[in-house]
Amino acid sequence: MSSDFHSPGSLRPHHAGGIAAMLAATSLFAGMDALAKLLMAADYSVVQVLFFRAAFGLLPLVPLVWRGGLRSVATQRPWTHVIRSTIALVAVGCFFQAIHRLPLAQVTAIGFAAPLLITALSVPLLKEHVSLGRWLAVAAGFGGILLVAGPEAWAGDLLGLGAALAVAGTFLYALVIVLMRVMGRTEAAVTTVFWFSVLTMILCGAALPLVWRTPDTQAWGLFAATGILGGIAQLLISQAVRLAPASLVAPFDYFHIVVSASLGWLLFSEIPTLNTLAGALVVMASGLYVLRSDKGR
Repeated sequence: MSSDFHSPGSLRPHHAGGIAAMLAATSLFAGMDALAKLLMAADYSVVQVLFFRAAFGLLPLVPLVWRGGLRSVATQRPWTHVIRSTIALVAVGCFFQAIHRLPLAQVTAIGFAAPLLITALSVPLLKEHVSLGRWLAVAAGFGGILLVAGPEAWAGDLLGLGAALAVAGTFLYALVIVLMRVMGRTEAAVTTVFWFSVLTMILCGAALPLVWRTPDTQAWGLFAATGILGGIAQLLISQAVRLAPASLVAPFDYFHIVVSASLGWLLFSEIPTLNTLAGALVVMASGLYVLRSDKGR
């Protein structure tokens, strides 16, 4: 009989490496979000932030492509990459716009609903069966999102728009993950990251002259760090699921909110509200239930 979670005795030495990689990835993503928030607070356009996020995000891939040659980024599904990358670009854009308007911890907590949305989307798109218990967990998680968003989500001001953007970004991110489940049968992680970066540069580069603002020395450093942190984080997630089962490392993604809340407090004097903390707990509990159910199938 299989258990829902790995017992300590069933952990293997390389599993610790997978957990460490996931913790590092979530920390780097939180750092990337904080840097993007700093850049947009300095009046750099989200288009410019996304362009340099993609451009500098290619740097961590250089050793892998150098070692594996162009074969390592060759693809059998170019149009699927175009669709997936376009949706992912809009998702990241929504998240960046959301963190420009809302505290980092609040946007992170809303983003935790992604596993719940993946469950919901897997029914029409992947024809998967979802039990009543998992549907109830999805419903509870959506209630948690409303709690995190707070009463401002129903207002017509910038806070309401920020919550709407965070929810939209979470939905689109979940759709990206569903697409990657299909693409993963033929596409390596480095291929997916490479083409996302290249296509993001092409799409954002077309609009870049309209919003260009010449960065100063400090901004160049922030742009470079944003891209490099994001690129390394993407590779670390791939390493995490290579070293340990996804069901083991996935819960450690919730460490993201600890780092986000800490950076929000240190850099922006943001204090998480009780709504944010309570809603985050509801969303995380719902996500963990769905994770347990997925492992038990």
